[in-house]
Amino acid sequence: MIKVLGVVGARPNFMKIDPVFRVLEREPQKFSTFLVHTGQHYDDRMSKIFFLDLGLRAPDVNLDVGSSTHAEQTGMVMIRLERVLLEQKPDLVLVVGDVNSTLAAAITAAKLHIPVAHIEAGLRSFDRKMPEEINRIVVDALSTYLFTPSRDANENLRREGIPDEHIYFVGNVMIDTLIRCRPLAERSSIFNQLGLNKKDRYALLTLHRPSNVDNREILAEILEALLKIQEEIPIIFPIHPRTKKRIWEFGFQPILEKAHNLRIIPPLGYIDFLALESHATFVLTDSGGIQEETTVLGVPCLTLRENTERPVTITQGTNQLVGHDKNKIIAAAFNILDSQMPQRRIPELWDGHTAERIVEVLRNV
Repeated sequence: MIKVLGVVGARPNFMKIDPVFRVLEREPQKFSTFLVHTGQHYDDRMSKIFFLDLGLRAPDVNLDVGSSTHAEQTGMVMIRLERVLLEQKPDLVLVVGDVNSTLAAAITAAKLHIPVAHIEAGLRSFDRKMPEEINRIVVDALSTYLFTPSRDANENLRREGIPDEHIYFVGNVMIDTLIRCRPLAERSSIFNQLGLNKKDRYALLTLHRPSNVDNREILAEILEALLKIQEEIPIIFPIHPRTKKRIWEFGFQPILEKAHNLRIIPPLGYIDFLALESHATFVLTDSGGIQEETTVLGVPCLTLRENTERPVTITQGTNQLVGHDKNKIIAAAFNILDSQMPQRRIPELWDGHTAERIVEVLRNV
């Protein structure tokens, strides 16, 4: 019996670990599972709703670490998770993504000599000012099993000295969740709630990254771009709590009051968001996972960042980097509205069977 302890902390983690746990739990004679939620996302709309949406069983333990500085949050997860690991004695710790919970879990497990498996290994933005980039590099250095979503990720790991026998190109596990949930999304009531039709033209916006929303000048530039774009097409904006707080602190409400076609709504669960994303004319985002989802959905994506750790979404998918320059954002949006659609193809192994390939490797732990 192989005991796998999974750690989740933020919304994207839930979508990535869910398909793997589903496959593991098909073989109770081979695997036992234990799920730890660190509580890094502690607001119900940012966390609990995702367990309900995905039908993921409740976590076995919630560490309730909440929000804090990077160091405090990471340290708190390490302190509380260590007790759980000593008690549960797993054969493997499974971590996903690049958030502080992922880093803390990898360090804690490695120091207890428990093998670590990292799902979404090898992604690099090559921008160490991003906290996530530091997390990715450290977690990959500590992991025994590195499950990559794209071949460029394999090359990144090789350059950092990771031996080939630890690298497994398996595809993108988040696409497993997307494919499973698309029929549910098509039955979502979110369009009725918003008074929209699936055939209506609208843009969908997400904006949460500290480099965008914590900088007054950058946030102002992005909002000015949105002000112009919403004159041509409605923008649906499920607002992140951090972004909402910064808009208030910076006194940007007057900008938003001019934007009659920018509809600010509360954060959405995965199914409702996927429904809107699937039918959007285009998406504006600073998220990582949404770049991948839009590539598979065939929806144009404008990424409000200067770099991406997911270059395959640009070389093969529907993604464009537009940064935070308002003129560049506006020009790219208007190009899409003028039907200048990027050609795309779905990247290799983004086929809905990544979790099965991961579990095939874990059978030999």
